[in-house]
Amino acid sequence: MNIYEQALAFKRRYPKTIAWRIKAHSKVAQTHVNPDETVKYVFACQKNHRSYEIFRTFIIVVTDKRIIVAQKRLIFGYLFISITPDMYNDLTIMMGLLWGKVCIDTVKEVVVLSNIQKEALDEIETAITQNMIDLKANYTNYRHELNK
Repeated sequence: MNIYEQALAFKRRYPKTIAWRIKAHSKVAQTHVNPDETVKYVFACQKNHRSYEIFRTFIIVVTDKRIIVAQKRLIFGYLFISITPDMYNDLTIMMGLLWGKVCIDTVKEVVVLSNIQKEALDEIETAITQNMIDLKANYTNYRHELNK
């Protein structure tokens, strides 16, 4: 299943999540998934701090090596963020009255993903947290082996 199909499946499971132009954003994410990476989880949401800002849809892809955050710009170009295990700090979930937020804390910034249907928050938290725990353990073991 490709990234677009997984994002569409997420949107069907959680229709109250605000997301637009999923196909265009998925194409950007698909081009940045390396051949040696396996896609584990995909979801769509808004990347902003305020719930009333509803025109910044992004596709988030959790792979076996990193987290990809991708958006196709309206006129030309795109925005792409790659969060590797060494840059990842932690994850915060915030649930509001209508939607929830996922805040991914990295070394450089906090990536705020919002307007997500509340029922999807547990699934997203599990996918990201479990993947990053595994990746950080592997990364730490790899660095330890190099330093021997």
